[in-house]
Amino acid sequence: MADVWELDSEGIEERVAFRAQVRDLVWRETKRRMRFLGFSEHEGPATPNALAPTSAAAKAVHLMYLEVATEVGDAARELAVDAATRAGRAGASYADLGDASGITRQAARKRWPEAVGTHWALYLLTGKSHPHGMAVQVLRSSSKAIETGRTAVDEGALTKDGAVGAVVINAAREAVWACYFDDGTCALEEITLPDDLQNVPAPGEEGHNDWLYRWEQHITRLL
Repeated sequence: MADVWELDSEGIEERVAFRAQVRDLVWRETKRRMRFLGFSEHEGPATPNALAPTSAAAKAVHLMYLEVATEVGDAARELAVDAATRAGRAGASYADLGDASGITRQAARKRWPEAVGTHWALYLLTGKSHPHGMAVQVLRSSSKAIETGRTAVDEGALTKDGAVGAVVINAAREAVWACYFDDGTCALEEITLPDDLQNVPAPGEEGHNDWLYRWEQHITRLL
């Protein structure tokens, strides 16, 4: 986040001018809506504070102003979500998003949990009995990865070589969702993996094959 004291005078003037443009936009839209308050097109106060502070008209105008300002804030948040998502797809990190929006990396991750890391790995454990097989898919959203994993395990119960377990891993190589097919209840069971399976080494990294083996053993014990 840029410190306001580190900005040159031109940068400060640009920010002040931008905020003035936003205020002007909110006020112009408020005046446009004043017809709902009984004002004609050319009537109404020239500024938000032109009316007597305690008058009923001032109350109505200020509430209308608040309504418009809230809508602007909602629209800005929607634009920020879209911008953060597109930045993440372009390779921006949560630290980058935090710097751009004036918040910490952790706050950026919490605000836009799916912005960074559009590649979500879905690991499927296949086959009814040992040795199990393994299948990996890469998807562009966590919801799609989870939906695909849930469907695969649900349908896997119908075939000998179908999926019996699934786990979704985010771009930070963290397990964010897991499940297996419980033959006892004949239903998919969502589970939380133990701590030693939460972090997943990337393919090719030391420990990746060991993680796959331990995850397979964990699911096998549940079947």
